[in-house]
Amino acid sequence: MCDRLIRRRKWFHGPVTVDELARPVSRRVLGTETLLVLGLSLGQSAVYALVSLIAKLTASGGLSKQTAALNTSTSARPYLDLTYQLLGIVFALLPVLLAVHLLARDPGDPTRTLGVDLTRPGSDLARGAGLAALIGLPGLALFWVAAQLGVNATLVPAALPDLWWAVPVLILAAVQNAVLEEVIVVGYLVTRLRQLNWRLGAVLATSAVLRGSYHLYQGFGAFVGNAVMSVIFGLVYLRTRRVAPLIVAHTLLDVVAFVGYALLPRSWFGWL
Repeated sequence: MCDRLIRRRKWFHGPVTVDELARPVSRRVLGTETLLVLGLSLGQSAVYALVSLIAKLTASGGLSKQTAALNTSTSARPYLDLTYQLLGIVFALLPVLLAVHLLARDPGDPTRTLGVDLTRPGSDLARGAGLAALIGLPGLALFWVAAQLGVNATLVPAALPDLWWAVPVLILAAVQNAVLEEVIVVGYLVTRLRQLNWRLGAVLATSAVLRGSYHLYQGFGAFVGNAVMSVIFGLVYLRTRRVAPLIVAHTLLDVVAFVGYALLPRSWFGWL
């Protein structure tokens, strides 16, 4: 089939040259590609989150009386539930592999573009821990304020049954969230928008709105907190060209939230 198309191309337009086969990807193609990657991943999540927010706002009692549950059980049968949890984690990472594959085509060397190699483990861990502290403590204060103002739903970070695999799955879910969000929202999206010659402010704003949007199911406070987090992470990435510290920071934040909620007394989390 490919040979037939090439012969047809030769017949109507002359021979296909090496330069034509290797020419750079156009801005239009990059723009379309970016929309498709987002549509298959976190852009899709943003649409569902917006619908979920509207449903909560229009429900009896309003937003503050609704619940936003993460890491929920999918089956009453423990090992079937575990299977579903692991499958969900694995398939959620496919858009990351797609983004890495596309970055390998243009601009090339995705590990260097994203900064996810193991050349600076100490620096990445230290920066990640510092970022987690910088984001985490003010983030808790923001969630408390949002709860007092009634602009967030009641958050349940972990709703898995009390089984031996619950904590390992919550840790894997934290890693999956971190890898998916930081590679797509920061590494991939920032790279593509800069290739499209977007201004720095527009790049950071787009990344922030996207990250905030797919957290809208939690409420308006979650939108603001995650948008601010995205701006900080975007600036760090632009300065260091490394996503690895962001993945470390995000993983630490989610592990503390998920595992802490699962193991600590529920009375400690009444303010959520």
